[in-house]
Order: sequence, then structure tokens, then C-alpha cells
Amino acid sequence: MIQLPLSKLSNVGTTIFSQMTQLANENEAINLSQGFPDFMPDSELLNHVDHFIKKGFNQYAPLGGMIGLKEEIARKIENSHQAIYHPDSEITITAGGTQAIFTAIASFVKKDDEVIIFEPAYDCYEPTVELFGGIVKRFEMKAPDYEINWAAVKSLISEKTRMIILNNPNNPSGKILKENDIQELIELVKGTSILILSDEVYENIVFDGKQHLSICKYPELKERSILVASFGKLFHVTGWKVGYCAAPKNLTDEFRKVHQFNVFCVNTPIQLALAQYMKNDEHYTYLNQFFQEKRDFLRKGLAGTSFELLDCEGTYFQAVKYDKISDKNDFDFASELTINHKVASVPFSSFYKNKLNENVIRLCFAKKQETLEKALENLSKI
Repeated sequence: MIQLPLSKLSNVGTTIFSQMTQLANENEAINLSQGFPDFMPDSELLNHVDHFIKKGFNQYAPLGGMIGLKEEIARKIENSHQAIYHPDSEITITAGGTQAIFTAIASFVKKDDEVIIFEPAYDCYEPTVELFGGIVKRFEMKAPDYEINWAAVKSLISEKTRMIILNNPNNPSGKILKENDIQELIELVKGTSILILSDEVYENIVFDGKQHLSICKYPELKERSILVASFGKLFHVTGWKVGYCAAPKNLTDEFRKVHQFNVFCVNTPIQLALAQYMKNDEHYTYLNQFFQEKRDFLRKGLAGTSFELLDCEGTYFQAVKYDKISDKNDFDFASELTINHKVASVPFSSFYKNKLNENVIRLCFAKKQETLEKALENLSKI
């Protein structure tokens, strides 16, 4: 029998999110692992989708996306971050944030290019870099603060550094970049040709009056940056897989060369529905308060347990340490939690290449009140 070659990602298995969701389903556990809401999106948005489908807008959209949606995105960015992007030439609608990340890496990372990532890191960054022959350089942020030592990051820079990937607010730690972080980054890339891929899918979920500092607020960074965002996180529709990329025209032109052969375009009626829905800013400006109430409810419920709450400045994930409860590694503890206590989480070690175990798990609080109440009931018994 002929021995067929392995794929370029033969060493990559099923994501931890899929693993923990499957374990939750098998054990009829409450799923606080995978990052998706268990409540319905706004009926107004659903009605817009229904309207455009029935009106016959069911064929291919333009390569870059429907102009009405891109205009609303440009308006949102200008209002939120005082940054200007030309809707037609600098904004591209993508099949979710992950596709935008994949396409950006595919567009600019060549063989032996070095890419700096910050761990704990969303799991699509590294495999995509390696798929296109790049070399990943990692900076490990560690519990409990997950701060960045920029002097250490500077030591990772070389003449081969092609890109720095940021995730702000950070999934899974829930930390956000501060002004000093941004200024350090500006100094770090000054005088270089390093690109920045800024994953900002949780930009509208920041707590306690803190401000999301988008990369595009800073002209020195905007000119070299590819900004990625997601409507799944913005409007509770992760299954629709619609996001966008905003970048200067010279970068967008290169991005679209790959985008056209990756997905070409994103479904038309949902783009039109999102454009209509976005005309009312209140449909997303409430998110900070909406999710802060859920975060606070979860934190209050866990405060009387042996779990240690880590800071949560943004995203809809709460990190907790469990070392006062168990000395098991985080994967075994998360599995035991799912099987015996019927609450599924995600072990933090899965966000590190070396499987760094600091006895931390991630809980998703983008859930209905009754879901969180039941989860807390189970967790309080540990």
C-alpha cells in the first residue's frame, strides 16, 4: 500500500474547545467552556435577516463586502477610536474573525519569517504561522497578573521579525493593554517594517469604566496594522461567522489577494441585515454593562468558594485558580470538574505551547442567568 504524505499540520489535534464541549455533552454538564452565548440574539436583527433573504438578496456579495456594512463599520471605528478607514478600500468583510486572522498571516508571513505572539494565546495563531513556514517566538504572560515585560519582548526582535500578533482584550486572561503597553509597542516597532495583527474581537466588552485602546487610535501603529473584529462577539451570533478586517489600503490590497481565493466573499443577506442593525449605536454600546453584570454575578457567586478569582478587565471569560482545591494539573482538573460536578471549563495550559500549568481554568459567563445560577450551585459544592 502506498504511504501517502501527512498534512502540513499533522501534529495538530482537535481544539481544546471542541474537546471540552464534547465532554460536556457526554456528561450532560453545563458548558462554560466554549465561548458562545446560550441566549438568543435580538429579534430585530433576526427580522432584518429574514427580510433580506425573502427580498432575494441571496447571491454573491462583492469581494470586499457590501458597501453599506463597510460604511457602518467605518463610522463605528471613527466614533469609537477617532480613526478613519475608507469603507471601500480599507475594510474587508470576512467569514469570522478567525478567517481574517488566517488570511492576514497567509498574506504576509513567508518561510522563515518570525512572528511574536503573547501566551496565553488563542489557538489559531501558531498553527497558521507554521502552516505558511513562519517561526513563532513566544512571550509568556503568567498568572496572576499576565503583564507584559517589554524589555523581554524586545529581546525576541530580530531582522527576521515580520509580525507581532496582539489579542486585546486578551482571551483567555481577560486582561487589556494599558497606555504604557501601547507606548512601549510604539517604541519597539519604530524604524522597523514589522507588521501588527491586532485581534480585537472583544473590543466592546471592557469593564469597570476602563477603556479599550485600539491599535488604530495611534497613527504610528495604524499605518502598519491589520485590525480584526467579529460580529459574533458584538451581536451574540457566533454561528453566523461574520467579521471584518480594517487596514490601510496597501495592506488591504494584499490581504484581498488571498481573501479572494480563501472564501471570496461572505453571505449577502446577513451583511445587509448587520448594516441595517448597526445604524442604531445602542445595539452595541450597552455590551460593557450587559456583560459586566454577568461577570459580577459570577464573581460574587464564586467569592465564597475556594476558587481564587483573577482580574477580569474584558472579554466574557473569568479566569480562576483552583490550587486550594486540588493539586491535579489543569486538564485533569477541568475534566474532573466536567464529569463529577457537571460544569465544563477550559484549562489554561492549552493556551501555552509548553502546556504551562498554573492551576488556572477559564469560565465563560456569556450565558443566561439560569445557566450561571446552576453552574454556581454546582461549583459552590466543591
